[in-house]
Amino acid sequence: MKQDLIELTAKTYSEEDTLELAQKLGQLFVGDEVVLITGELGAGKTVFVKGLAAGLGVPDEGTVCSPSFTLMNVYQGRVPLYHIDLYRLEDPEEITDLGLEDYFGAGVIAIEWAERLPFEIKGTRIIRVSIQVGDGDNRTIKISGLESLPEIAENKKG
Repeated sequence: MKQDLIELTAKTYSEEDTLELAQKLGQLFVGDEVVLITGELGAGKTVFVKGLAAGLGVPDEGTVCSPSFTLMNVYQGRVPLYHIDLYRLEDPEEITDLGLEDYFGAGVIAIEWAERLPFEIKGTRIIRVSIQVGDGDNRTIKISGLESLPEIAENKKG
């Protein structure tokens, strides 16, 4: 019997809160997840990936940077983290030609600007992360595709 998936909404009040939330999530990952991250420019997508890297045991999450020009960075933790940024790609064919499906199941794949994907990802664990900007550093982060409700969403007092 297939388990119902859960959606989690968390509020963060600083970059450190966002990093910590993602770190707790990354600690739960086993290496077959695809994390589809959406949010406007400056919302904190790369900060979220830095937190995932920390949770996956990447030795220095401070080295995690947006791969806007390289398109993909790979970081080694307890499982590989493939960090992909689709911001510069507007032609769906360019995205299809990247061969992203070759990485599915080979580690955790975090895709910034995931709304640009021209195809539906199937056959793997999909975690959707939507980051909405509030006042100042406040963010509302919606995470869906979780199989259980992990203890990661303790709201911070602002």
